[in-house]
Amino acid sequence: MAIFSNLAKKLLNNEDPYFTAVVVALAGTLGYLAYKEYKVRKNINGDMTPFDEDITEGPSGPGLKLQEPGADFVDPFSLPHVPMNFKRLSEAEMLQRSREFYEHLNKRRTVRMFSSDPVPIEVIRECVKAAGTAPSGAHTEPWTFAIVSDPVVKHKLREIIEAEEKINYEKRMSRQWVSDLAPLGTDWHKEYLDTAPYLIVVLKQTYGITDNGERKNHYYFEHSVAISQGLLISAIHNAGLATLTSTPMNCGPQICKLLGRPANEKVSLLLPVGYPANNATIPNLHRKPYEQIAVEY
Repeated sequence: MAIFSNLAKKLLNNEDPYFTAVVVALAGTLGYLAYKEYKVRKNINGDMTPFDEDITEGPSGPGLKLQEPGADFVDPFSLPHVPMNFKRLSEAEMLQRSREFYEHLNKRRTVRMFSSDPVPIEVIRECVKAAGTAPSGAHTEPWTFAIVSDPVVKHKLREIIEAEEKINYEKRMSRQWVSDLAPLGTDWHKEYLDTAPYLIVVLKQTYGITDNGERKNHYYFEHSVAISQGLLISAIHNAGLATLTSTPMNCGPQICKLLGRPANEKVSLLLPVGYPANNATIPNLHRKPYEQIAVEY
């Protein structure tokens, strides 16, 4: 007890400025960590949530009113349920299907040289519908797919992206990063943004808005949108088209402004979609074998 008494006296009398500074810094750090934990475990409606901070947090839009606790809660067991229409396949058919699906997807390649040949919009719509079948946290479906075919808008997107990418390559990105990308033949020039007949901008909805103007939580929106993007890329390949996973760094706010998107939507990915150019080339890359990507227990 005498030790603690002496330490308290030293702190209160500020006898040792260095000791006082350490104690204050430690107390501030512990307080900040406690506050962070509180925010993670208690969402804005006051309900306990044991997981990621991003499932409840997001910038609130102007004039949005928060939902009252439990205002839209629906007991899942009160929802209408219907029998599941499921057909169990034979082991031989399962193996055949899984192998054919893998072999088909293994032919997918990222393309940076596109043809300007037109593609029916109905094909793009069906691909987006496939992406919309992805599972999502609490079935909130927190995605928006902006399909751009207008040449003027596509060119404006190119201007926004190339201006930022030039800065990225010359100043923001490390030398190692730029060096790692060089063999792939990519730089800040993005001609395909003009050439590809469609640009699909995938937007993640950080929160939803109810019919009465209240903010609605979107749980695990990052994970949900990522899954839908994987399905979209697969659907595009399955339709006989090519794409490129473009992540326009530092361009999100400008893109959203150009497209007139609301405050709850943020750019996640941009996919140029079309046929490969007749003279298209791709890097001679090889994918890791099963043994290097999976662990069986």
